[in-house]
Amino acid sequence: MLPAGLRTRYRLTPWWAKVIVVYLLARLITTVMLLVLASVQGPNPWTGASPGYFDFASIWDGRWYDIVAESGYPSTLPIGTNGHVEQNAWAFLPAYPFLVKVVMTLTFLPWSPAAVLVSFGFGLAAALVFYRIMALRLPGSTSLFAVVLFCVAPTSALFQLAYAESMYLFLLLVSLYLLMRRRYWWMLVPVVVAAFVRPSGLAFALAMGLHVIYRWAVRRRDAFSVRERVASVTVTIVAGLAGVAWPVIAGVVTGVPDAYTATELAWRADYIGYVSLVPFTSWIQAAHWWFALWLGVLPGLGYLTLLLLIALFALWMFMPSVRRLGVDLRLWCAAYALYLLAVFFPQSSTFRILMPLAPMLGSIAQPRSRLYRAAVVIVAIALQWGWLLIAWGVDGADWTPP
Repeated sequence: MLPAGLRTRYRLTPWWAKVIVVYLLARLITTVMLLVLASVQGPNPWTGASPGYFDFASIWDGRWYDIVAESGYPSTLPIGTNGHVEQNAWAFLPAYPFLVKVVMTLTFLPWSPAAVLVSFGFGLAAALVFYRIMALRLPGSTSLFAVVLFCVAPTSALFQLAYAESMYLFLLLVSLYLLMRRRYWWMLVPVVVAAFVRPSGLAFALAMGLHVIYRWAVRRRDAFSVRERVASVTVTIVAGLAGVAWPVIAGVVTGVPDAYTATELAWRADYIGYVSLVPFTSWIQAAHWWFALWLGVLPGLGYLTLLLLIALFALWMFMPSVRRLGVDLRLWCAAYALYLLAVFFPQSSTFRILMPLAPMLGSIAQPRSRLYRAAVVIVAIALQWGWLLIAWGVDGADWTPP
């Protein structure tokens, strides 16, 4: 129990100062873990043995973003001896690497520290906006604990690595905050920019479409003016157009209409070979691969596991703790989950790809037991260490990218 004086100071501390302290403490913990892991890291495709922090923080996709920042995108797709498109820079959207390039130009920093600086800054900004979102629906202490979970989550190390996730989360959270406040026109800028950071513009368009339908359905008890209808439908259309803009640009520049899709499919070829993208089949293919081919068990067990995961997520969406988060956040989480079911092939990157479901942390944060909260934080930090060991550290010919 804190002394009365400290309790008073704590109550008087601005919310943003509390969030900053939480974020910095969480990043300090992550930094220690990354330095320990870097000290035992052997030679790998990106660095020598025992790399420094910034070099270690910019491996994996960080190298692809570096290529985009320095060289842009190829006008001709690389084709392998098998006649299929190989992995190339078109899979990585331009907003994050181009912004890092601007920072490099202004600060004269090399790629790695500039990229980490950008990620770190957007991570802090995302944590601040996340608190504001939670505070719209939850008490202040619960909102702050949700921020704690946001900052120590298993994949929160990405807030200080050369990845685009923190920039995307910031823009997504700003968009969701504006949506909850019904400030539709203000949403246009973050929604469009976000679509050029991570490929989920269609998911947001779906969420907006569901939002418009919901507001129309309840318009008698929650007025839905003509001005709001025009604005919300406009955001929906713009989000949809932004969601398909990058594939169209890739097709125009390379002269290959499906350049972006073919590039993305090259990453899953190591698992299931070169196949066409058929919506809502990727998870079924993954269930067969992971259970029948990797674990060597009956594929039916994989299909049952997939159905169980979908059912559990659906049940979670209707739990009282999730309902307290409000319709808008639930619609986003449902739309994004549906988007992942339609296009994503689950593998070691799955945990990173789930980060836009961060509003669901508000459900986990609601129990007020100190023992529960301490246990959840400890588990989250342990899972973060596990994620770094499995996904970030490189062990020879590693097939578990983050």
